[in-house]
Amino acid sequence: MAIVTRSNIGNLHDKLTVKLSKEDYFGAYEKALKNYSKNVNIPGFRKGMVPAGMVKKMYGNSIMMDEILRAANKEVDQYLQKEQPSIFAQPIAMPLETLNVDVNNPAEFEFDFEIGLKPDFEITPLQHKGSITRYNIIIDDKLIDLEVDNIQKRAGTIENPETLENDTDIVYASYELDGEQYEDAVSLDKAPSVLKEALKGQKAGFTQEIDLDALAAEELDEMAANVFKKDASSLKGKKAVFTLTKVGRLIPRELNESLFEEAFPGQGITTEEAFRDLLKQEIGKEGARLTNEKLQNEIFETLVHETKIELPVAFLKSWIKRSGEQIKTDEEVEKEYPSFEHQLIWTLISDKLIKEYDIKVSMDEVLADIKTKVLTYFGVNGSDEEPEWMAEYMDKMSKDTKTIDEAYRKLLFDKLFSKIAEVIEVKEEQVTGEEFGKIPNKYHQH
Repeated sequence: MAIVTRSNIGNLHDKLTVKLSKEDYFGAYEKALKNYSKNVNIPGFRKGMVPAGMVKKMYGNSIMMDEILRAANKEVDQYLQKEQPSIFAQPIAMPLETLNVDVNNPAEFEFDFEIGLKPDFEITPLQHKGSITRYNIIIDDKLIDLEVDNIQKRAGTIENPETLENDTDIVYASYELDGEQYEDAVSLDKAPSVLKEALKGQKAGFTQEIDLDALAAEELDEMAANVFKKDASSLKGKKAVFTLTKVGRLIPRELNESLFEEAFPGQGITTEEAFRDLLKQEIGKEGARLTNEKLQNEIFETLVHETKIELPVAFLKSWIKRSGEQIKTDEEVEKEYPSFEHQLIWTLISDKLIKEYDIKVSMDEVLADIKTKVLTYFGVNGSDEEPEWMAEYMDKMSKDTKTIDEAYRKLLFDKLFSKIAEVIEVKEEQVTGEEFGKIPNKYHQH
């Protein structure tokens, strides 16, 4: 009879040892050998008529090995079902030095499996009331003016004047470096600092050599990445020849009914005031999305970084190493582990809170969310008549497991974050769009 014993080999890291006697696998081996004999194809014999002794001699050891391993895994599964330890992932079979199988001399075998145990923990950051802030973006005239300007520019046209005059004029350039040509296009105010003054008033064909060492480190990094597609360190001590190939000037679109219709089709906007009012609503929606996104990220990072959770690190690294199709190197494991651990801690926290707060999402909620997003995408308002194709489309979506799962998880975690924000008593603060963009993240975003 098989015996399974459990021993500790590290922090939250145990070993299951399975001892098998002949009786634990031999019956299954004989049955498997018999079934194999019925189906094996060997030249000179009809199917199912190969002598049992020949099959045993040719394939007996491998068939027995399969049944021994199957029996060991079965014993581990039965042990876990009975004892129900809270573990991560699946047990990992520990390496064997040798496994000598002899069908003529069935023996006892011993196998070891690693298991990683889930820890008990308290989510202490939830006790720090008012420690997290929701930054609500003020939708002021300055923000609306900026968006109106962006819309006019996106819908504008490009002219090609003879000379560069305005900071917003477009510099179409070619750089020669080490005998190779590189193209670039930026507004004059974003051109390399060593060229800005010299470029004013210049025509296509203007050329100048620039010393890349004269550029500020940040500027060199930007050019290396965006223009030369090289590492900045490889540009040290080098010079490039700049050539102005063309001048561009963006002429913003006039604010009129035609532009209003392009920006908001079917809304019947005829005045700038109505255009700005609707734009304010849309900016408000985007501002709310950004606010919510930032709040959720801060809650996520705060709970992950400030909740003390012990993990079976040795087991988890072993699992990462062996869980893929190919065994990873130790270097690959060390590189992958930090982000893996970060997400694992959040999974432990969120699973616990979802259960504690009894967070649930119904299928009706999932389908309603998908439907709302589809109608919004096609510009259908809630008061509009539903498109004829919607019923058929929703029937199709209800069978799309990937879409359903994504919508379900989004709703589930939105509810979870809302509950956490309520529990932790999030503070409210009003900020301008510019201030919002400068708010630092408390922790590095993963």
